[in-house]
Amino acid sequence: MERYLNASVKRMDRATNLVADTNARLKELHQERLGRIIFRAWRRGFREADLVLSPFAEQVGPTLDTAELDAFEAMLEAEDHDLYAWIIGKTPIPAEHDGPVMARLQAFMHEHVAAVVAEGAG
Repeated sequence: MERYLNASVKRMDRATNLVADTNARLKELHQERLGRIIFRAWRRGFREADLVLSPFAEQVGPTLDTAELDAFEAMLEAEDHDLYAWIIGKTPIPAEHDGPVMARLQAFMHEHVAAVVAEGAG
């Protein structure tokens, strides 16, 4: 009986280690992805967009889950001036981008970046 218990404990230890290794790798992949997103957010070519998207990616990005990162990356595919106009409320947000991530981005803009942009950073 003891031999079976020891074997079960060893299998459970291996399974626990495998899960821990998998979780560590997933976290590493998430961090790599976030790094690429932050890089893209800083290189928009439109200063006002840079001043919103980059700090958002750096400060809020680590809290975004996979689906939210997908939504943010999809926004980064948009034209700079269009994306910025949606963020500041100048033009309506297309349905595919009108969701929780855009709401967080707009709130971030108002709370953290509006003063810098208002000073004419572009």
